Amino acid sequence: MRWPRHANNFYLIVTLNRVYLNRPLHWEGAFFYTFGFYYAMEEVNTKKEKPEEKVMTFWDHLDELRMHIVRSLIAIVILAVIAFLNRQIIFDYIILAPSSSDFITNRALCWVGRHLSLDALCISDMKLMIINIKMSGQFLTHMYISIVAGFILAFPYILWEIWRFVLPAMHENEKSSSKGGVFISTILFLTGILFSFFLIVPLTINFLGTYQVSENVANQISLGSYISTIVSVTFAVGIVFELPILVYFLTKIGVLTPDFLKKNRKYMFVILLILSAIITPPDMFSQVLVVVPLIILYEFSIGVSKRVYKRTYEEIA
Repeated sequence: MRWPRHANNFYLIVTLNRVYLNRPLHWEGAFFYTFGFYYAMEEVNTKKEKPEEKVMTFWDHLDELRMHIVRSLIAIVILAVIAFLNRQIIFDYIILAPSSSDFITNRALCWVGRHLSLDALCISDMKLMIINIKMSGQFLTHMYISIVAGFILAFPYILWEIWRFVLPAMHENEKSSSKGGVFISTILFLTGILFSFFLIVPLTINFLGTYQVSENVANQISLGSYISTIVSVTFAVGIVFELPILVYFLTKIGVLTPDFLKKNRKYMFVILLILSAIITPPDMFSQVLVVVPLIILYEFSIGVSKRVYKRTYEEIA
């Protein structure tokens, strides 16, 4: 039989008193002394096991947020400087590449168009004249693209800093389930960037850059217009590819449900078809080429919502 700890303390004090002091111990004194010692030890053990957490004020949270923002900005500036120093790679091989008929996507679409007898799909003669109409236009464009490149390259680190800031407010089960959130968000964003750059951007440039209301009106695209089109389309698709993450959090807080996403699936498909028809040449193949990955992404988001909703319901039950 295992004795309670306060009983062991009681008999220990009685024995020590009789051995070293050679006199009986009054029961009343032993009772209060033993339980006083017992509760004192419990207080010490409790403090050791559960140290008091520091309560942060509103200004402490702001100071902590400021440090995360500063570190993120430092990462963006460092990577932007690296991009600025590699001007030829950034512009000749990345930014201006989709406007050439030698771009890998244009050559692949032309090959597919020849085999499927779709002449509209072949981008073999790209006549896109890009001009600069401002004195400081090229330098400012160089600075702007360097900052955009720095942000894209630093995006995983920025997500990690955001995760570190919100981590103390999470419960233990939320911390364990959010460990892979930074990695998954980064993969989705970069996948959207690459999907947009290698597929949507070339189709958009070919359609908008060669579209004419009359043969008497020639297209001379300004550098700023060209850059803004590429950046806006690329970032828009990158953000759209974060849809599963958005659906995860909205389902977690009860704003979305799997039934709602399934019920409005047909409306979303119509929106995606209209969007693909706007940014692609007027042929069915290129529209399907763009809309199919977006539909797969939406269906994947429904699966994410279903899993989160089921897990949340089980925790409540």
